[in-house]
Amino acid sequence: MFIDETTVRVRGGRGGDGVIHFLSNRHTPRGGPDGGNGGTGGSVLFRSSSSVSTLYSFRNQPRFTAEDGVGGARNGCHGARGEDLLVLVPVGTVIRDADSEEVLADLLVEGDEIIVAEGGEGGRGNGSFVTSRRQAPRICERGLSGEERTLRLELKLIADIGIMGYPNVGKSSLISSISRVRAKVADYPFTTLVPNLGVVDVDGKHQFVAVDIPGLIEGAHEGRGLGDRFLRHVERTRVLVHMVDIAALEGRDPLDDYQRIRKELSAFNPRLATRREVVVGNKADLLDEEEIATIVERFAGIGVELLPVSVATMSRIRELVARMYHALDEERQREVVSPATARRKVYRYRGEEGFRVERDEEGYTVTGNEVETLLRKLVLNSQDALEYLEDRLERMGVLKELRKQGFHAGDCVRIGDVELELER
Repeated sequence: MFIDETTVRVRGGRGGDGVIHFLSNRHTPRGGPDGGNGGTGGSVLFRSSSSVSTLYSFRNQPRFTAEDGVGGARNGCHGARGEDLLVLVPVGTVIRDADSEEVLADLLVEGDEIIVAEGGEGGRGNGSFVTSRRQAPRICERGLSGEERTLRLELKLIADIGIMGYPNVGKSSLISSISRVRAKVADYPFTTLVPNLGVVDVDGKHQFVAVDIPGLIEGAHEGRGLGDRFLRHVERTRVLVHMVDIAALEGRDPLDDYQRIRKELSAFNPRLATRREVVVGNKADLLDEEEIATIVERFAGIGVELLPVSVATMSRIRELVARMYHALDEERQREVVSPATARRKVYRYRGEEGFRVERDEEGYTVTGNEVETLLRKLVLNSQDALEYLEDRLERMGVLKELRKQGFHAGDCVRIGDVELELER
């Protein structure tokens, strides 16, 4: 089943906890601190791969969690890092944050990678807190939780040429006749419910990839006729082939059809209105030469060159393929090759920098990413840990700001979920 949009939840692994331990054996009964650090949690990575062609598998597995880091141990042994979780997605997948709608990555090239959820930091053991003033610290840190977020994945097929037009104009028949795709063809609207992607051979040496875009009718950009589901696939194409039914078997005027679909493209994405196009009129075998000439002149009147063809009889189909390839070749030559960029990206939410102190009837509240992270990690079960915390708050400037607002030793201070009575 072809699925081109889905929502998933990702979470990095939790960091391992640091430990408090002191070396103690028969040779050194009162040894120094040797508690090891916890390992960092694994991260969740998305990588584009041509081995995956749809987002169908994500319907059965909407949640991805990387491995947790291992806790520290005695003898200075540090915990192992959690293993990263690699998730393969189709080439052309756009990754958005479901809450903010921010585009995190557009995986256009085979092998592109992004870390979408980093693992949490591992906590330090007491062996990492030794100083000249603190020789036997009873201090350790917890590992932090990994990043967690909801993502929306959108697949935009990558094709050189997109074939579009109203239902029943012959798009599926065309792509079946010029490639090895066996698209469903029938005499009723919306026969094609998924895009058909096929490789077209031009002359035995050159090829291009074409896709037919189903569901386009007037109002498609607003969701009518399945159009909003498939218009995104048009954005990836370099050249558009706009097909109309010049025999008007559905009772519609071909020139009106052309202009309406052009309006839909412009409403969906204004840049599509400037995309290079080849306009083709199908079912020419049902008209005589004079009728065909009249329709060609009507299109010429608005500055559009119409190529009459018949997919049923294969009349002028090779000429159409040649025109498609010629337009594609010109477009490729116009494109400016961008400089190489890093293939692996990391999405990070940094949060606010600095801190803020607010005073109320119950005491003082300190907010800020760095200071709240410090409290989440630190295990405050010893006097050493409390003294270390006060030293850090002093260096960060938090205590200075508290004093400016009238703080006295013993006043209640809230940082995150922790309430403290600081002594300084």
